[in-house]
Amino acid sequence: MIDPAVRKLPVGAEVVPGAVHFRVWAPVRKKVEVVLHGEPGSFPLQPEPSGYFAGLVQSGRVASLYKYRLDDEGDYPDPASRFQPQGPDQWSQVVDPAQFAWTDHNWRGVAPAGQVIYEMHIGTFTREGTWLSAITELPHLAATGVSVLELMPVGEFPGRFGWGYDGVHPFAPTRLYGEPDDFRRFVDRAHALGLGVILDVVYNHFGPAGNHFASFSPYYFSERCTTDWGRALNFDSSNSGPVREFCIANAAYWVDEFHLDGLRLDATQDIHDQSEDHILRAIGRAVREKAGRRKAILVAENEPQNAKLVRPAHDGGYELDAMWNDDFHHSAMVRLTGRNEAYYTDYLGSPQEFVSAVKHSFLYQGQRYSWQKQRRGTPTLDLEPCCFVLFIQNHDQIANSAYGMRCHNLTDPGRYRAMTALLLLAPGTPMLFQGQEFAASSPFFYFADLPPKKAQGVKGGRAEFLRQFRSLGTPEMSCRFADPGDPKTFERSKLDHSERERHAEVYALHRDLLRLRRLDPVFSAQKKHHVDGAVLSPEAFVLRFFGESGDDRLLVVNFGRDLDLDPAPEPLLAPPEGTLWRTAFSTEDPKYGGGGTPPLDTEGSWQIPGHAAVALNPEAR
Repeated sequence: MIDPAVRKLPVGAEVVPGAVHFRVWAPVRKKVEVVLHGEPGSFPLQPEPSGYFAGLVQSGRVASLYKYRLDDEGDYPDPASRFQPQGPDQWSQVVDPAQFAWTDHNWRGVAPAGQVIYEMHIGTFTREGTWLSAITELPHLAATGVSVLELMPVGEFPGRFGWGYDGVHPFAPTRLYGEPDDFRRFVDRAHALGLGVILDVVYNHFGPAGNHFASFSPYYFSERCTTDWGRALNFDSSNSGPVREFCIANAAYWVDEFHLDGLRLDATQDIHDQSEDHILRAIGRAVREKAGRRKAILVAENEPQNAKLVRPAHDGGYELDAMWNDDFHHSAMVRLTGRNEAYYTDYLGSPQEFVSAVKHSFLYQGQRYSWQKQRRGTPTLDLEPCCFVLFIQNHDQIANSAYGMRCHNLTDPGRYRAMTALLLLAPGTPMLFQGQEFAASSPFFYFADLPPKKAQGVKGGRAEFLRQFRSLGTPEMSCRFADPGDPKTFERSKLDHSERERHAEVYALHRDLLRLRRLDPVFSAQKKHHVDGAVLSPEAFVLRFFGESGDDRLLVVNFGRDLDLDPAPEPLLAPPEGTLWRTAFSTEDPKYGGGGTPPLDTEGSWQIPGHAAVALNPEAR
């Protein structure tokens, strides 16, 4: 059993006075020894119940390199290594997290409501692709108005580059971005600037290369479930207890040793668990316990859109805080591009879809979904808007295209500005993808540096996946997909932050919308049922945000041509008694690249500009 006076985590190498304590789960092994790099001989660990081996090594020190020798058959890196300085197959390194001097003692974490999320991939966020270079850009992100940084996975993975979703050392921040303390410096600086940091974690599978888990125990993996990416983890069958313990400890570890403000849980539909205490609920509980007085948030990706993830336990829920809303993204992309192929098939990008998404979050809450030939989603009508993360770009969706192009390159500027206003003023929780705030010209591809045989399989699999889109399943397109294993694919995905100045109009649009969202008491409210909407034409709609004592706001969005609304028999357009509508914000402002905005509500009719979004405030007559 673990002695809590000695250890913080159930597994891994931990520094104690005068030694290092090692503990590993290897239930199919009879003998486990620690081998220290440069030290003669080995150090046997003592068997414990449930297949653990543990013991003190007096010659172990901070920065010692080590492996586990299993039954004299071979030496393997630690599955719970805190750092792999030479990659996933090489020596693990002893790390002492207590040596870092934190300065964020007054940081109180982040609550679910009121956040603006910014998804980022450290390897491509800057040209250098390191924690230290990313730190230099944090003041700009704070000035833009984002509040939470969502990092794509950083657990150690093989090769020179990758997205991180095929990690094989869940406790070890990858050596590609710097040392563990560099990660801590990044978080400490973010907190000093008022930015929360959450981490994307993967508990549905481990990566295919550099994966040594089975050498320690075959019970890490489910016997009955698989995923699209590999064998599912074992959370509910024989010998699942230590696997659950491993992942729960990992989730809490990021909050404890790196002061993270929560997690984003990848592809939760492939986290299979029939236990009474579902692993997701247990992870959330552990994260909040470890956060203590700090607030922490947990965000889930769930393709089937099962709202039980964010419901309370007494309703059978898992008590997470928010879910990604793919429905909003899919409608937005159909409207911006005109394409509704593949998984966009069941979306029209119509005004009614956007009104419904703003009012009710998911569009599919149990209706038939023809693309999957089954029903999709569960009811969300009672849930708060902040429970749903809205986006028009993320890592997956940009890469799921022929050229990895961002959506501003797939539509016209006015329509893109209007969609941006809808995204950033809607009552859900908005999320931007890195570079979106300044219309980055760099694409974002899928990239992974894997051994040749696996790399060829990934390249073929990626091409096959994209063929679900009719426009991409043609012979002339098949040779144009970027090779995930080509270093140039990775390099082309890196941001050029000087574009913040060169694309100043788009950057100003995002900055000003986020300021409006943050400072305006009505747009910032995020209250359930405080928004209503109406369709004005096949391409235009109005949203009314209800404030106190008639202090309402309108957001008029027109994705089509200029609209002369005469007559205008829609009560949501009527100003509060004794007032007239005044334009407070327009995406057609020349400083955003627009062509100007005449008054909308005139004595003659409503004149609504095309490809624009306009926010209006009531003003006394």
